[in-house]
Amino acid sequence: MLAESFGAKSTADDILAGKNLSGKTIVVTGANTGIGYATARAFAASGARVIFACRNAANGNQAVANAMLQHPGCNAEFLALDLGSAGSILSFCQTLDAEQVDILVCNAGLMATSYSEVDQATEATVGVSHFGHFLLTQTLMQKLLASGNPRVIMVSSTSHTMPKHLQFDRFPMQKHNFKSMVAYGQAKLCNVLMANELQRRYGDQGLSACALHPGTMVTTDIGRNSFAINLFMKIISPLTKTPNQGAATSVYCAVHEPAEEIQGCYFSSCKAVKSSAEANDPAVAAKLWALSEAWCQDAVQAVQNNH
Repeated sequence: MLAESFGAKSTADDILAGKNLSGKTIVVTGANTGIGYATARAFAASGARVIFACRNAANGNQAVANAMLQHPGCNAEFLALDLGSAGSILSFCQTLDAEQVDILVCNAGLMATSYSEVDQATEATVGVSHFGHFLLTQTLMQKLLASGNPRVIMVSSTSHTMPKHLQFDRFPMQKHNFKSMVAYGQAKLCNVLMANELQRRYGDQGLSACALHPGTMVTTDIGRNSFAINLFMKIISPLTKTPNQGAATSVYCAVHEPAEEIQGCYFSSCKAVKSSAEANDPAVAAKLWALSEAWCQDAVQAVQNNH
């Protein structure tokens, strides 16, 4: 399949056909199911060492076993990562036995239907999808930069356009003003803002960062805490992309050359498309970055105080 023909029907395997990723170390968060699994499996099938970074050990190990069953001899590994826990994130980064990380796919996400919290009494949707990934990326930054030309891929959504603005006076949301879809939109907007700011801050050191929309309502585990969302996803699954198709754009962004063509861009169905004006506002991104750095400092300090 020619690169210019990649689109909504393309699969992760289509993107990687004929590519040899031997020698690459790739971390995929939320790799135990759905898009994350399809992404990690495809990378492993192409020869990369792939770290399946998952919260649940049983599910993560099963995902690795499934990948190895599909692709005997592939280099797939499970390493525990709970993006809602700073302690788990720091432990993951310390345990990761790799001198460099070539590609980080920030795929894991959460859509909480009722208010809940993770570290630092932070609303869970934003806590897992943004702050957890921010701390992970910053803690892995030296390993990423050691690659020489690393890539950070943020799996966002068209939902980043709602809300229209990141209202910092209600971010993260509190129990009294929590709305599930607003929190999810905030998280996805943060993913695009973070990718753009990563590019601004680290692009001159060889890093390429971008964000993407994998497809609408791709079968996934994002509503794992909600029976209603899970049921809805099953009902609509025949009308949506398969996980392998949903993973295509993540994989495309991870391997497309030249890297300059993905830097600071937003993709959908393996094509660069426009993201919202808010997502492209450097002032908003800088304010979010400063807030995120402060959150990380407090979270890491709390972990250290508990030891």
